[in-house]
Amino acid sequence: QVQLVESGGGLVQAGDSLRLSCAASGLPFSSYTMGWFGQAPGKEREFVLADIISWSGERTYYADSVKGRFTISRDDVKNTMYVQMNSLKFEDTAVYYCAFRADYSGTYYYSPNNYDYWGQGTQVTVSS
Repeated sequence: QVQLVESGGGLVQAGDSLRLSCAASGLPFSSYTMGWFGQAPGKEREFVLADIISWSGERTYYADSVKGRFTISRDDVKNTMYVQMNSLKFEDTAVYYCAFRADYSGTYYYSPNNYDYWGQGTQVTVSS
């Protein structure tokens, strides 16, 4: 059973930085996709980034709204993924979820409907 636990959210001012973590356990495969999604109040869950791990290497995709500001990294020993969020904006305010799917094809990585396991989420609030 895959379990994902996010942490690192908080209340910050615009322009500040945060680092989110997603600790994973029970990963059944060595090739998979890990995604991050944000859900603002009253809105649907939106794609933030995806990290695809496969035998051929690693591919990372970012939403246009976070390119150049968010950066992903991994600690394979700890089975933990990190998202460094810099230059935070008011519109980044959301609950952030990490998600897992065994599919590593790269198709529809941006759709939350294509992920099988989810963490409980961590709140990021950016004051303007």
